[in-house]
Amino acid sequence: MTGAAKFVMIAGAVIFIIGFIMQFVNLGRLPGDIVIKKGNTTFYFPIVTSILVSIILSAIFYFIGRFR
Repeated sequence: MTGAAKFVMIAGAVIFIIGFIMQFVNLGRLPGDIVIKKGNTTFYFPIVTSILVSIILSAIFYFIGRFR
């Protein structure tokens, strides 16, 4: 199996696991996320959620790279 095929399979497994976990964890509307409501318009910027997802993905890819 080539390196690219192995990487795609691992990335797919990680995305599948994250998708499964997100069904049970309410990952959104965290304290610190910006919500602006004016009339019929709502602007939602999930800054804290983005930072949290970035930290988790960085840790996952760090461990994948370390055990490669």
